Amino acid sequence: MKRSYSRIAVIGAGSVGSTLAMRIVEDGLADVVLIDIFGNAARGKAMDILDSAPIMGHEQNIHGTEDYAEMRGADIVVVTAGFPRKPGMTREELTARNAAVVKDVSLKIKTHAPSAVVIMVTNPLDAMTYLALRTTGFKRNRVMGMAGVLDGSRFVQLIASELKVPRSAVTAFMLGSHGDTMVPALSCTRVSGKPIGGLLPPDKLAAIVKRARERGAEIVSLLGTGSAYYSPSGAVLKMARSILRDSREEMVVSASLDGEYGLSGLAIGVPCVIGKNGIEKIIQLKLTEEEKDAFAISASAIKGSIAQL
Repeated sequence: MKRSYSRIAVIGAGSVGSTLAMRIVEDGLADVVLIDIFGNAARGKAMDILDSAPIMGHEQNIHGTEDYAEMRGADIVVVTAGFPRKPGMTREELTARNAAVVKDVSLKIKTHAPSAVVIMVTNPLDAMTYLALRTTGFKRNRVMGMAGVLDGSRFVQLIASELKVPRSAVTAFMLGSHGDTMVPALSCTRVSGKPIGGLLPPDKLAAIVKRARERGAEIVSLLGTGSAYYSPSGAVLKMARSILRDSREEMVVSASLDGEYGLSGLAIGVPCVIGKNGIEKIIQLKLTEEEKDAFAISASAIKGSIAQL
């Protein structure tokens, strides 16, 4: 008998995972199984989220467990598990600690949810996405990382705030790594259809780009412990919606390249069409020479992280 609802497995019941689980059920998108090695924490958070269902007015279900076998039948598996980023720590410094976690989780996904689309959130995002792809053995369209949706949102927010325009008026792409070498595609950035270069002086635009790149670290510093979770969970929800509703939205995700942009052997943030099969198409933007150079530097940084694996 066909399930009444789609099903999403969220691995990791920390701040990102539990917030995402809440967003998914309150959006009415899918039922959720929240999995964490600390099963009682997952059960407690799932129970708390479920108790708010009558208040929020939805009929979705959520339960928590430490049993990875319960991801069976999931349409999407989101991996948020891993060690947190601490103040002063770069995403790359997390590589060695989180690689073992991601490899173990990926093998469990391969066993229990072999038909799922995988969305990686664990940092360093691009290297972990590539590791998950290699470990599961899935086709590359079914493994992606949450990268540019979040980074682009931060960039849009800063531009809209500076120009005092609606956020919806700003179109922007943040490419490359989900890290310090991310690349704003300024040649493609528009505000109400107008090129960004004609609306802000170069020094002001450079300052916004710098702050967008450092936004994650800024939040980490302010929080003291942990990192951002409201915006990352919102970014994953957007990706999951496009998959389950097959809306084929264009968004920047960390995708494995096989010749696109002249690269292969890595996952990196590029614009893609996202639908029921995961990555339906990789879009190749016409970048300026300066953007191409910056993108190559970003790719080199990611390959350095992958080499550590």
